[in-house]
Order: sequence, then C-alpha cells, then structure tokens
Amino acid sequence: MDISLVFKIAAIGIVVSVLNQVLARSGREEQATLTTLAGLVVVLMMVVQQIAELFDLMRNLFGI
Repeated sequence: MDISLVFKIAAIGIVVSVLNQVLARSGREEQATLTTLAGLVVVLMMVVQQIAELFDLMRNLFGI
C-alpha cells in the first residue's frame, strides 16, 4: 500500500463534502444524501480491493 490511496480517499471525501453542501443549500437534500452514499460506496470498494490484495499476499507468504 502506498500513500496515493490515502490521497485518493481524501480527494473523494473533499469532493463529496463540497457537493453535499452545494446540494443541501440549494434544497436538494435527497441528492445530497445519495451523493454522500455514492462516495462512501466508492471508498469502501477501494478499501475492499486493498484488503483482498492483503489477504492474497498473506496467503502467498504463508503458502496456504
């Protein structure tokens, strides 16, 4: 794992929070909530991929 993953997650968080604020101030709370959920799903998918790679590395390391 390198530091670029942390920067990607931070960038997604910043973009989602700005979009959330803009949509909430314009009266579109439903879209703001959906935007937040979409950002959460994207970040979770990135983290799950990294965890899967970690498990593959452990499996290869211990010969399981």
